[in-house]
Amino acid sequence: MASFDAIIIGAGPGGYVCAIRAAQLGLNVAVVEGRDTLGGTCLNVGCIPSKALLHATHSLHEVHENFEKMGLMGGAPKVDWGRMQSYKSDVVAGNTKGIEFLFKKNKVTWLKGWATIPAPGKVQVGTEVHEAKHIVIATGSEPSSLPGVTVDEMTIVTSTGALTLPQIPKSMVVIGAGVIGLEMGSVYARLGTSVTVVEYLDAITPGMDAEVAKAFERILKKQGLKFILGAAVQKVEAGSSGATVTYKSRKTDAEASLDAEVVLVATGRKPYTAGLGLEALGVEMLPRGQVKTDAHYMTNVAGLYAIGDAIVGPMLAHKAEDEGMALAEIMAGKSGHVNYGVIPGVVYTSPEVASVGATEEQLKEQGRAYKVGKFPFMGNARAKAVFQADGFVKLLADAATDRILGAHIIGPAAGDLIHEVCVAMEFGASAQDLAMTCHAHPTYSEAVREAALACGDGAIHA
Repeated sequence: MASFDAIIIGAGPGGYVCAIRAAQLGLNVAVVEGRDTLGGTCLNVGCIPSKALLHATHSLHEVHENFEKMGLMGGAPKVDWGRMQSYKSDVVAGNTKGIEFLFKKNKVTWLKGWATIPAPGKVQVGTEVHEAKHIVIATGSEPSSLPGVTVDEMTIVTSTGALTLPQIPKSMVVIGAGVIGLEMGSVYARLGTSVTVVEYLDAITPGMDAEVAKAFERILKKQGLKFILGAAVQKVEAGSSGATVTYKSRKTDAEASLDAEVVLVATGRKPYTAGLGLEALGVEMLPRGQVKTDAHYMTNVAGLYAIGDAIVGPMLAHKAEDEGMALAEIMAGKSGHVNYGVIPGVVYTSPEVASVGATEEQLKEQGRAYKVGKFPFMGNARAKAVFQADGFVKLLADAATDRILGAHIIGPAAGDLIHEVCVAMEFGASAQDLAMTCHAHPTYSEAVREAALACGDGAIHA
């Protein structure tokens, strides 16, 4: 039996970051992980491999759409799907090995296997029981499905199966117009697949600022994606050459069906806590399957904590990382804190979509007086030069104090641009503070400054 200051269950972004930070703060730390590689869902079958495919297919799109405009002549490259898959796998392998190196560097012990918690302060891995003052549940999430839908990861797939299809399908139905569905739908649409997205609600990307969501839908339609909104999927039946999706209109109750080679079920994710023994321990759970915790990530069982997708909040890798660092500080006797009002969200399509803080709809619901500053990328010289002029920056500020309340960007590098607004919000900055800060020319970031200027006397280039 080995004894540790902290044992973290799960080596995803929340778990491995928590472990490294705790080790840096002087704790003797172990991480339990049953996969052959570290990094969890995000690194192995989520964020990272999908970004590799998004990059590869965006490059293909550039060749087809923009190379000749720049005087780059010659035939378009052929897609070697096998080599593209190898590239994706190499990207994943490089990152997982990097985490292994960080574990060794920081003297974090990897307990290989699946964990159960037989009693407070104890973690069993295989036949061995280990002791720890602190135990952290960082087990992440798994894809959620729908009644009447049986996933086989060949014809009816989750995001995991969609990353490793044996060949590029001629047609695909995506169930769910959230981040995962639109990113993977974009990948295959660029590869020539006919993609139809079926969404239960009347708009794509639920929770996104409505103006941005409408613009996003228009752009994706121009790229060839088709949308059926307000449609409740009744069943999905696999056949010899694909699958049939049957859905019902929520407005008219009319039933219809779609045939496709592959159906991607992208209806969200749910916490993965099965097999830990939480019920026997008496751990309090929430109605949607999350572990209930207090403000310091402690469960109702002393010494047992939970972070990331296993608890309430957005299921985002960086949210889990922040919680992991905060909890490491707490376990080391310091103060740990996460500002949940400044956690950005990004959709890695082309163009990217990014947001932080409140949406206009939320501010209206709160009855808060606010002002809007907007600037289109059509007025940004850098964006126009590289055929990325679709989209805009939208900044929301308090009408009285000018304090920034939220930002929503659809356009080139939106996932990077959002962070100057995050930093500004963390320091309680006003739109004028952002507007008075010099931005290099020509850069995409000038569009953020122009939106801030639009909160005042007006943008310069619009």
